[in-house]
Amino acid sequence: MSQLIKVEVAYATPEKQQIIALDVTQGTTVFQAAQQSGICDVFPEIQLEDAKIGIFGKAVRNPKEEVLRDADRVEIYRPLIIDPKAARANRAAKAAVKAKADKSA
Repeated sequence: MSQLIKVEVAYATPEKQQIIALDVTQGTTVFQAAQQSGICDVFPEIQLEDAKIGIFGKAVRNPKEEVLRDADRVEIYRPLIIDPKAARANRAAKAAVKAKADKSA
C-alpha cells in the first residue's frame, strides 16, 4: 500500500489566486501533482507542458522527474511580460526624469 503525502499546488494572476491542497502517493512528481490538482480547470490558460514550475519559490529544472516531499507547495509561474533588467532600467529612467523635474521646480 502506497503512503500518501500532503502537498499544495498554487497559481495566481493579478486578479485571482488559487491554492489547492491534495493528497498524492509518495513518489509523485511535481508535474503529476500539478495535473492531479485540477488547477488547469480553474485557470485554462495554463499550459503545463511549457510552464515554469517550482517548489516554494525555487524553480525546478525537470518537473516530470522531481519527486515531491510531504508538505511541499508546487508553484506554477506565469510568463514574464517584461525582462526584469529592462523593467529596472525603465524605473531608473523615470526616477531620473522626476528628480530632474523636482530640482527644476
